[in-house]
Amino acid sequence: MAQAQTINIGVSLSTTGPAASLGIAEKNSIDLLPKTLGGLPVNYIFLNDASDPSQAAKNGRRFVDAEKVDAIIGSTTVPTSLAIAEAATDSKTPLLALAPFQPKQIEWVFPLPQSISVMSSALFEHMKANGIQSIAFIGFSDAYGEGWLQDVQKGAAEQGIKLVAVERYARSDQSVTAQTLKLIQSKPQAVFIAASGTPAALPMRSLRERGYKGQLYQTHGVANNDFLRVSGTADEGVVLPTGNILVAEQLPDGHPSKKPGLDYLAAYEGKHGTGSRSPFGAYAHDAYLVLDKAVTTIAGKAQPGTPEFRAALRDAIEKTEKLPVTHGVITMSPTDHSGFGADGRVLVTIEKSSWKLLK
Repeated sequence: MAQAQTINIGVSLSTTGPAASLGIAEKNSIDLLPKTLGGLPVNYIFLNDASDPSQAAKNGRRFVDAEKVDAIIGSTTVPTSLAIAEAATDSKTPLLALAPFQPKQIEWVFPLPQSISVMSSALFEHMKANGIQSIAFIGFSDAYGEGWLQDVQKGAAEQGIKLVAVERYARSDQSVTAQTLKLIQSKPQAVFIAASGTPAALPMRSLRERGYKGQLYQTHGVANNDFLRVSGTADEGVVLPTGNILVAEQLPDGHPSKKPGLDYLAAYEGKHGTGSRSPFGAYAHDAYLVLDKAVTTIAGKAQPGTPEFRAALRDAIEKTEKLPVTHGVITMSPTDHSGFGADGRVLVTIEKSSWKLLK
Protein backbone atom coordinates (compact mmCIF):
# COMPACT_ATOMS: atom_id res chain seq x y z
CA MET A 1 0.00 0.00 0.00
CA ALA A 2 1.41 3.39 -1.01
CA GLN A 3 2.40 5.70 1.82
CA ALA A 4 0.24 8.82 2.15
CA GLN A 5 1.97 11.95 0.90
CA THR A 6 2.92 14.45 3.60
CA ILE A 7 1.22 17.83 3.78
CA ASN A 8 3.65 20.70 4.31
CA ILE A 9 2.51 23.75 6.27
CA GLY A 10 4.67 26.86 6.53
CA VAL A 11 4.47 28.64 9.88
CA SER A 12 5.91 32.16 10.27
CA LEU A 13 5.51 33.68 13.74
CA SER A 14 6.95 36.61 15.70
CA THR A 15 8.75 34.73 18.48
CA THR A 16 11.22 37.59 19.01
CA GLY A 17 10.81 41.36 18.79
CA PRO A 18 7.96 43.52 20.15
CA ALA A 19 5.30 40.87 19.43
CA ALA A 20 7.20 38.00 21.05
CA SER A 21 4.74 37.60 23.93
CA LEU A 22 2.10 36.71 21.33
CA GLY A 23 4.24 34.73 18.93
CA ILE A 24 5.75 32.46 21.57
CA ALA A 25 2.28 31.32 22.65
CA GLU A 26 1.42 30.62 19.02
CA LYS A 27 4.62 28.58 18.56
CA ASN A 28 3.91 26.66 21.77
CA SER A 29 0.47 25.79 20.41
CA ILE A 30 1.85 24.63 17.06
CA ASP A 31 4.26 22.35 18.94
CA LEU A 32 1.28 20.63 20.60
CA LEU A 33 -0.59 19.83 17.39
CA PRO A 34 -1.16 16.25 16.21
CA LYS A 35 1.20 14.79 13.61
CA THR A 36 -1.65 14.34 11.16
CA LEU A 37 -3.94 16.76 9.35
CA GLY A 38 -7.23 15.41 8.06
CA GLY A 39 -5.80 11.92 8.53
CA LEU A 40 -2.68 12.62 6.47
CA PRO A 41 0.85 13.07 7.83
CA VAL A 42 1.81 16.73 8.25
CA ASN A 43 5.12 18.57 8.46
CA TYR A 44 5.21 22.05 10.01
CA ILE A 45 8.07 24.23 8.72
CA PHE A 46 8.62 26.96 11.30
CA LEU A 47 10.38 30.29 10.71
CA ASN A 48 10.71 33.26 13.08
CA ASP A 49 9.97 36.62 11.45
CA ALA A 50 11.15 38.59 14.52
CA SER A 51 8.11 40.95 14.33
CA ASP A 52 9.69 42.40 11.16
CA PRO A 53 7.54 42.71 7.99
CA SER A 54 10.60 42.48 5.71
CA GLN A 55 11.65 39.19 7.32
CA ALA A 56 8.05 37.95 7.16
CA ALA A 57 8.02 38.67 3.42
CA LYS A 58 11.24 36.63 3.03
CA ASN A 59 9.71 33.78 5.02
CA GLY A 60 6.62 33.81 2.82
CA ARG A 61 8.76 33.66 -0.31
CA ARG A 62 10.80 30.77 1.06
CA PHE A 63 7.63 28.84 1.89
CA VAL A 64 6.17 29.14 -1.60
CA ASP A 65 9.35 29.09 -3.71
CA ALA A 66 11.65 26.64 -1.90
CA GLU A 67 9.42 24.59 0.40
CA LYS A 68 6.38 24.40 -1.93
CA VAL A 69 4.05 24.39 1.09
CA ASP A 70 0.37 23.50 0.81
CA ALA A 71 -0.73 26.28 3.18
CA ILE A 72 0.75 28.93 5.47
CA ILE A 73 -0.09 29.84 9.07
CA GLY A 74 1.00 33.31 10.18
CA SER A 75 1.96 35.81 11.09
CA THR A 76 1.49 37.29 14.55
CA THR A 77 0.96 40.99 13.77
CA VAL A 78 -0.93 42.89 11.08
CA PRO A 79 2.21 44.25 9.33
CA THR A 80 3.92 40.85 9.21
CA SER A 81 0.72 39.11 8.08
CA LEU A 82 0.24 41.64 5.29
CA ALA A 83 3.78 40.92 4.11
CA ILE A 84 3.16 37.18 3.93
CA ALA A 85 -0.22 37.69 2.26
CA GLU A 86 1.52 39.01 -0.85
CA ALA A 87 3.52 35.81 -1.31
CA ALA A 88 0.47 33.66 -0.57
CA THR A 89 -1.67 35.50 -3.10
CA ASP A 90 0.99 35.53 -5.81
CA SER A 91 1.58 31.78 -5.48
CA LYS A 92 -2.09 30.85 -4.88
CA THR A 93 -1.33 29.31 -1.48
CA PRO A 94 -3.96 29.44 1.30
CA LEU A 95 -2.89 31.66 4.21
CA LEU A 96 -4.44 31.43 7.67
CA ALA A 97 -3.30 34.66 9.30
CA LEU A 98 -3.27 35.09 13.08
CA ALA A 99 -3.86 38.86 13.06
CA PRO A 100 -7.00 40.79 12.08
CA PHE A 101 -6.94 42.81 8.87
CA GLN A 102 -8.87 43.27 5.65
CA PRO A 103 -6.89 41.61 2.84
CA LYS A 104 -6.24 43.65 -0.29
CA GLN A 105 -7.00 40.48 -2.26
CA ILE A 106 -9.28 38.22 -0.26
CA GLU A 107 -9.28 35.03 -2.36
CA TRP A 108 -6.31 33.21 -0.76
CA VAL A 109 -6.09 34.98 2.63
CA PHE A 110 -8.06 34.01 5.75
CA PRO A 111 -7.34 36.28 8.76
CA LEU A 112 -8.72 34.16 11.59
CA PRO A 113 -8.93 36.63 14.50
CA GLN A 114 -12.18 38.47 14.96
CA SER A 115 -12.47 41.49 12.69
CA ILE A 116 -12.02 44.95 14.14
CA SER A 117 -15.70 45.71 13.54
CA VAL A 118 -16.84 42.61 15.46
CA MET A 119 -14.68 43.54 18.45
CA SER A 120 -15.25 47.29 18.43
CA SER A 121 -19.03 46.96 18.34
CA ALA A 122 -18.88 45.34 21.78
CA LEU A 123 -16.78 48.23 23.11
CA PHE A 124 -19.13 50.88 21.76
CA GLU A 125 -22.09 49.02 23.27
CA HIS A 126 -20.28 49.23 26.62
CA MET A 127 -19.60 52.95 26.15
CA LYS A 128 -23.22 53.66 25.33
CA ALA A 129 -24.48 51.62 28.29
CA ASN A 130 -22.14 53.50 30.64
CA GLY A 131 -22.86 57.01 29.39
CA ILE A 132 -19.47 57.67 27.78
CA GLN A 133 -19.81 60.82 25.65
CA SER A 134 -16.18 61.67 24.88
CA ILE A 135 -13.12 59.54 24.16
CA ALA A 136 -9.48 60.06 23.23
CA PHE A 137 -7.48 57.64 21.10
CA ILE A 138 -3.87 56.45 21.19
CA GLY A 139 -2.65 53.60 19.00
CA PHE A 140 0.27 52.08 17.17
CA SER A 141 1.63 54.09 14.24
CA ASP A 142 1.22 51.14 11.87
CA ALA A 143 -1.48 49.17 10.07
CA TYR A 144 -2.94 47.84 13.32
CA GLY A 145 -3.34 51.28 14.84
CA GLU A 146 -4.62 52.76 11.57
CA GLY A 147 -7.27 50.07 11.17
CA TRP A 148 -8.56 50.67 14.66
CA LEU A 149 -8.45 54.47 14.30
CA GLN A 150 -10.65 54.34 11.22
CA ASP A 151 -13.11 52.09 13.02
CA VAL A 152 -13.13 54.23 16.18
CA GLN A 153 -13.75 57.39 14.14
CA LYS A 154 -16.68 55.70 12.44
CA GLY A 155 -18.07 54.12 15.60
CA ALA A 156 -17.82 57.32 17.61
CA ALA A 157 -19.65 59.28 14.92
CA GLU A 158 -22.42 56.66 14.74
CA GLN A 159 -22.88 56.62 18.52
CA GLY A 160 -22.70 60.38 18.97
CA ILE A 161 -19.49 60.12 21.00
CA LYS A 162 -16.99 62.95 20.64
CA LEU A 163 -13.44 61.96 19.68
CA VAL A 164 -11.46 64.73 21.39
CA ALA A 165 -7.84 63.70 20.71
CA VAL A 166 -5.81 61.28 18.56
CA GLU A 167 -2.22 60.26 19.34
CA ARG A 168 0.08 57.58 17.90
CA TYR A 169 3.26 55.79 19.01
CA ALA A 170 5.64 53.13 17.71
CA ARG A 171 5.72 49.55 19.02
CA SER A 172 9.33 50.06 20.08
CA ASP A 173 8.83 53.40 21.91
CA GLN A 174 9.93 53.51 25.54
CA SER A 175 7.97 56.64 26.50
CA VAL A 176 4.65 58.22 25.53
CA THR A 177 4.78 61.12 27.97
CA ALA A 178 4.12 63.84 25.39
CA GLN A 179 1.15 61.95 23.94
CA THR A 180 -0.25 61.21 27.38
CA LEU A 181 -0.18 64.86 28.43
CA LYS A 182 -2.09 65.83 25.28
CA LEU A 183 -4.69 63.13 25.94
CA ILE A 184 -5.25 64.29 29.51
CA GLN A 185 -5.53 67.92 28.41
CA SER A 186 -8.41 66.98 26.12
CA LYS A 187 -10.36 65.79 29.22
CA PRO A 188 -11.95 62.62 27.77
CA GLN A 189 -14.28 60.42 29.80
CA ALA A 190 -12.45 57.39 28.39
CA VAL A 191 -9.25 56.60 26.52
CA PHE A 192 -9.16 54.00 23.76
CA ILE A 193 -5.78 52.26 23.34
CA ALA A 194 -5.26 50.45 20.03
CA ALA A 195 -2.14 48.36 20.51
CA SER A 196 -1.10 44.75 21.08
CA GLY A 197 1.21 42.71 23.28
CA THR A 198 3.23 44.18 26.12
CA PRO A 199 3.81 47.55 24.35
CA ALA A 200 0.09 48.22 24.85
CA ALA A 201 0.69 48.66 28.57
CA LEU A 202 2.86 51.75 28.04
CA PRO A 203 0.11 54.36 27.47
CA MET A 204 -2.02 52.89 30.23
CA ARG A 205 0.75 53.09 32.81
CA SER A 206 1.60 56.61 31.69
CA LEU A 207 -2.00 57.76 32.01
CA ARG A 208 -2.43 56.30 35.49
CA GLU A 209 0.92 57.69 36.67
CA ARG A 210 -0.30 61.14 35.72
CA GLY A 211 -3.55 60.78 37.58
CA TYR A 212 -6.00 59.95 34.82
CA LYS A 213 -9.02 58.25 36.42
CA GLY A 214 -11.33 57.77 33.43
CA GLN A 215 -12.33 54.49 31.82
CA LEU A 216 -9.64 52.72 29.77
CA TYR A 217 -10.42 50.52 26.79
CA GLN A 218 -8.01 48.12 25.08
CA THR A 219 -8.34 45.83 22.07
CA HIS A 220 -8.09 42.04 21.96
CA GLY A 221 -4.43 42.57 21.09
CA VAL A 222 -3.63 42.65 24.83
CA ALA A 223 -5.43 39.48 25.88
CA ASN A 224 -2.44 37.58 27.22
CA ASN A 225 -0.94 37.18 30.66
CA ASP A 226 2.34 38.89 29.78
CA PHE A 227 0.28 42.05 29.42
CA LEU A 228 -1.00 41.58 32.98
CA ARG A 229 2.55 41.16 34.22
CA VAL A 230 3.89 44.28 32.50
CA SER A 231 0.93 46.57 33.23
CA GLY A 232 0.96 45.98 36.99
CA THR A 233 -1.92 47.67 38.82
CA ALA A 234 -2.52 50.15 35.99
CA ASP A 235 -4.78 47.63 34.26
CA GLU A 236 -7.39 47.50 37.02
CA GLY A 237 -10.84 48.05 35.52
CA VAL A 238 -9.76 48.17 31.88
CA VAL A 239 -12.39 46.78 29.48
CA LEU A 240 -11.58 44.84 26.33
CA PRO A 241 -13.11 42.34 23.91
CA THR A 242 -11.58 38.90 23.50
CA GLY A 243 -12.31 35.49 22.12
CA ASN A 244 -14.08 32.99 24.35
CA ILE A 245 -10.92 31.03 25.16
CA LEU A 246 -9.59 33.56 27.68
CA VAL A 247 -12.50 32.85 30.04
CA ALA A 248 -13.48 29.36 28.86
CA GLU A 249 -14.27 28.12 32.37
CA GLN A 250 -16.64 31.06 32.89
CA LEU A 251 -18.69 30.28 29.77
CA PRO A 252 -22.13 28.75 30.35
CA ASP A 253 -22.49 25.00 29.94
CA GLY A 254 -23.56 24.16 26.40
CA HIS A 255 -21.65 27.07 24.86
CA PRO A 256 -20.18 25.71 21.59
CA SER A 257 -16.68 26.98 22.42
CA LYS A 258 -16.53 25.55 25.93
CA LYS A 259 -15.46 22.00 25.05
CA PRO A 260 -12.86 22.87 22.38
CA GLY A 261 -11.61 25.65 24.66
CA LEU A 262 -11.23 23.44 27.71
CA ASP A 263 -9.63 20.67 25.63
CA TYR A 264 -7.06 23.14 24.31
CA LEU A 265 -6.39 24.58 27.76
CA ALA A 266 -5.90 21.12 29.25
CA ALA A 267 -3.14 20.46 26.72
CA TYR A 268 -1.56 23.91 26.74
CA GLU A 269 -1.64 24.63 30.46
CA GLY A 270 -0.84 20.98 31.16
CA LYS A 271 2.53 21.61 29.52
CA HIS A 272 3.18 25.29 30.23
CA GLY A 273 1.49 25.74 33.60
CA THR A 274 -1.76 27.07 35.00
CA GLY A 275 -2.50 30.58 33.79
CA SER A 276 -0.19 30.33 30.78
CA ARG A 277 -3.08 30.54 28.31
CA SER A 278 -3.09 33.08 25.50
CA PRO A 279 -5.82 33.80 22.95
CA PHE A 280 -3.02 34.19 20.42
CA GLY A 281 -1.88 30.64 20.98
CA ALA A 282 -5.49 29.56 20.61
CA TYR A 283 -5.70 31.27 17.20
CA ALA A 284 -2.93 28.96 16.03
CA HIS A 285 -4.86 25.99 17.39
CA ASP A 286 -8.02 27.19 15.62
CA ALA A 287 -6.06 27.44 12.37
CA TYR A 288 -5.27 23.75 12.77
CA LEU A 289 -8.96 22.92 13.38
CA VAL A 290 -9.95 24.78 10.20
CA LEU A 291 -7.25 23.06 8.15
CA ASP A 292 -8.04 19.65 9.65
CA LYS A 293 -11.67 19.88 8.59
CA ALA A 294 -10.77 21.22 5.14
CA VAL A 295 -8.20 18.47 4.45
CA THR A 296 -10.70 15.82 5.58
CA THR A 297 -13.22 17.27 3.12
CA ILE A 298 -10.89 17.09 0.10
CA ALA A 299 -9.11 13.82 0.93
CA GLY A 300 -8.42 11.84 -2.24
CA LYS A 301 -9.39 14.67 -4.61
CA ALA A 302 -5.83 15.89 -5.17
CA GLN A 303 -2.29 15.15 -4.02
CA PRO A 304 -0.50 17.41 -1.51
CA GLY A 305 2.27 19.44 -3.09
CA THR A 306 0.26 20.30 -6.19
CA PRO A 307 -1.59 23.46 -7.31
CA GLU A 308 -4.75 21.36 -7.50
CA PHE A 309 -4.47 20.47 -3.81
CA ARG A 310 -3.89 24.09 -2.79
CA ALA A 311 -6.89 25.23 -4.81
CA ALA A 312 -9.12 22.52 -3.38
CA LEU A 313 -7.90 23.33 0.13
CA ARG A 314 -8.67 27.03 -0.37
CA ASP A 315 -12.18 26.21 -1.56
CA ALA A 316 -12.79 23.88 1.38
CA ILE A 317 -11.61 26.49 3.90
CA GLU A 318 -13.97 29.04 2.37
CA LYS A 319 -16.87 26.60 2.80
CA THR A 320 -16.21 26.11 6.53
CA GLU A 321 -19.59 26.26 8.26
CA LYS A 322 -20.51 26.28 11.95
CA LEU A 323 -17.16 24.89 13.11
CA PRO A 324 -16.81 25.16 16.92
CA VAL A 325 -13.30 26.33 17.85
CA THR A 326 -11.72 27.82 20.95
CA HIS A 327 -12.66 31.42 20.13
CA GLY A 328 -16.18 30.89 18.81
CA VAL A 329 -17.92 29.31 15.84
CA ILE A 330 -16.39 29.79 12.38
CA THR A 331 -18.46 30.17 9.24
CA MET A 332 -16.59 31.38 6.17
CA SER A 333 -17.99 32.77 2.93
CA PRO A 334 -16.64 34.29 -0.29
CA THR A 335 -17.01 37.74 1.30
CA ASP A 336 -16.03 36.90 4.90
CA HIS A 337 -12.72 35.13 5.48
CA SER A 338 -12.58 35.78 9.22
CA GLY A 339 -15.65 33.75 10.03
CA PHE A 340 -16.27 35.02 13.56
CA GLY A 341 -19.44 36.92 14.40
CA ALA A 342 -20.67 38.35 17.68
CA ASP A 343 -20.69 34.85 19.22
CA GLY A 344 -16.92 34.81 18.79
CA ARG A 345 -16.24 37.55 21.32
CA VAL A 346 -16.97 38.47 24.90
CA LEU A 347 -16.21 41.54 26.97
CA VAL A 348 -13.86 41.12 29.90
CA THR A 349 -12.38 43.37 32.54
CA ILE A 350 -9.32 42.99 34.74
CA GLU A 351 -9.74 42.64 38.49
CA LYS A 352 -6.68 42.18 40.68
CA SER A 353 -4.56 41.00 37.74
CA SER A 354 -7.05 38.40 36.54
CA TRP A 355 -9.55 38.25 33.68
CA LYS A 356 -13.25 38.48 34.54
CA LEU A 357 -16.12 37.92 32.13
CA LEU A 358 -18.54 40.84 31.99
CA LYS A 359 -22.07 39.47 32.04
